[in-house]
Amino acid sequence: MKRASTLLMLTILFTACNDSKNKDKGTKSDSAENPLLVESTLPYFAPDFTKIKNTHFKPALLQGIEEQKEALEKIVNNPEAATFENTILALEKSDVTLDRVRNVFYSLTGAHTNDTLQAVQEEMAPKFSELRDAIYLNEKLFQRVKALHDSKQSLDLDAESLKLLEMYFEDFEIAGANLPADKKETLKSYNSRLATLTTTFNKTLLEANNGGAVVFTEKSDLAGLSEAELKSLETKDGEGWKIPLQNTTQQPMLQTMENRESREKLFSAAWKRADGTAHDTKDIIIEIAELRAKKGALLGFANYAEWSLQNTMAKKPEKVFELFNGLVPAATAKAKEEAGEIQEMVKEKGGDFTLEAWDWNHYAEMVRIAKYDLDENQIKPYFELKTVLEKGVFYAAEKLYGLTFKARTDIPTYHEDVMVYELYEENGETLGLFYADFFSRPSKRGGAWMSNFVTQSKLYNKKPVIYNVCNYPKPAEGEPALLTYDEVSTMFHEFGHALHGFFADQKYPSLSGTSVPRDFVEFPSQFNENWALYPEILKNYALHYQTGEQIPQGLIDKIKKSGTFNQGYSLTENLAASNLDMQWHTISAGTSVEDANTFEKEALNKTKLDVVKAVPPRYRSTYFSHIFGSGYAAGYYSYLWTEMLHHDAYDWFENNGGLTRENGQRFREMVLSRGNTLPLEKMYQDWRGSDPKIAPMLKARGVQ
Repeated sequence: MKRASTLLMLTILFTACNDSKNKDKGTKSDSAENPLLVESTLPYFAPDFTKIKNTHFKPALLQGIEEQKEALEKIVNNPEAATFENTILALEKSDVTLDRVRNVFYSLTGAHTNDTLQAVQEEMAPKFSELRDAIYLNEKLFQRVKALHDSKQSLDLDAESLKLLEMYFEDFEIAGANLPADKKETLKSYNSRLATLTTTFNKTLLEANNGGAVVFTEKSDLAGLSEAELKSLETKDGEGWKIPLQNTTQQPMLQTMENRESREKLFSAAWKRADGTAHDTKDIIIEIAELRAKKGALLGFANYAEWSLQNTMAKKPEKVFELFNGLVPAATAKAKEEAGEIQEMVKEKGGDFTLEAWDWNHYAEMVRIAKYDLDENQIKPYFELKTVLEKGVFYAAEKLYGLTFKARTDIPTYHEDVMVYELYEENGETLGLFYADFFSRPSKRGGAWMSNFVTQSKLYNKKPVIYNVCNYPKPAEGEPALLTYDEVSTMFHEFGHALHGFFADQKYPSLSGTSVPRDFVEFPSQFNENWALYPEILKNYALHYQTGEQIPQGLIDKIKKSGTFNQGYSLTENLAASNLDMQWHTISAGTSVEDANTFEKEALNKTKLDVVKAVPPRYRSTYFSHIFGSGYAAGYYSYLWTEMLHHDAYDWFENNGGLTRENGQRFREMVLSRGNTLPLEKMYQDWRGSDPKIAPMLKARGVQ
């Protein structure tokens, strides 16, 4: 049974199945006509989107659930004593159909959803919750697993099989397998309700994002935007310009919008999108947080975070707060210094107002230009999307790992914007398929992510089929897709996740690739960002979209010199969001949150992250999809935790020859290819030669 990484979940994937024997119309009898119920005949078993229809998903998911239930019954009722093969391996194989269907289903509900898929998602959420409970709260099944775990030293298992056994045992214990029967029933009710609430949150937030888009009818209101940007924002009736909302608090257009009232209008729409609107999420997130606290208490923990962190590198909330405490003073001090500089720029430009959040990026860009003579509009012409991908992201993978890439226009996709590439090893052996879906659209949730259509597994002789999803503004037809440097970094980041999945070399899918704790899974992706500015890589992809001219060294120097610019703001907004997450998930059972906005305000004040008024959290609670709509509850800190790892790792590369095939191969073999087969602290220490240090991170941020 595949154990997917929590980061890469598009929603709660590990919940499931109705114990009812009632069967919805259209399960096994439809197998021959349902393309989701048979292995695809495309290369690498990639999903055939020319055959898949919305109506196929519900019956396929229901049949996947029934097949897994039948497999579980066989395991539990096996009269023979438990063995690795008849219990652990059988459990690992039990969801082969469900996993295949669910991989495709959640790719679409995240990247290209519709009313039909949303309805199925809402209906299936409690069924998935029940299935997970039917597995991990099954006393007979747990006793078989426990018997094997108790005698594991005498089983003569290879290292990966032993790790699989240990993983399942730990998962059963964490899920509540040791609870008495009455408490298991209570836990099942909590899990089912949480699954429904999470799905409702995601649906409501998508509607809030789409409904919050801001329409301007006067061109003067959008002074500062380029003609190409204006063209891409034109409404269908040609009567105005519509700016869609990104999932974050700050919106990209705020940087160039000259009209202060327009900036405030856009910022306010983003800030209030799910607060007091027709798509309000406040009651939903309160119920989620309070129910999670009850779940933590039921399982014997002081709060949800304490329960959730058991299988992570941090282990306990205290360790997370220790990380925060080491960063907050330096971050806020730097943010105050930056705010002072920006306020001076406001004054210099004739402004007679106090700096607000909607002013920050606009005037910060002026400060950057003044300090570093670097204008974002100077560099965007050198960052054309496809060139960045093929001559930057792919080129770095070639230099480090020997990979080559071939465009595959014969592989069907779920949307016309999606590109597909086949990956090859240095010796010419095929590695897998990569799907790239970069442009935003109303049917796509906010953010950026990676996941699998097919997971690498020697057990099934399968190579990975992986996709990256981003939300870059789509240019008007005929115009180039020019990226900001942040968007370039995001592309490198998400492909770092993809590499982690492509280099997987495991027998069991549950241990493969990115199936690691969330405070490690972001390490390979953040580490891969470092190559975006590496001289050899940058010069290869930073080519002017019109002339092909290589980016001038002068601009490269300016980009590097400005690398620590605005890092006080960046770190503080991240810490604010991370702390909000931990505050929501360290409330105790019985805590009653009267108002989400009051809770948020008090949480930021408590952690001294509201000292710079113009620096809001990267995500406000009402649209914090990582923690209320995905698998990052009590886990958003992991971006900072793994940032410490990735800067420390890059420090090793810099001191050992930099970008070389030898270094890349060593990193691949000792880290990227190991999946979840080793304790992660040991994996890192074996590669690095020491524990990670925070100093390289603070140096890179320029906050110390």
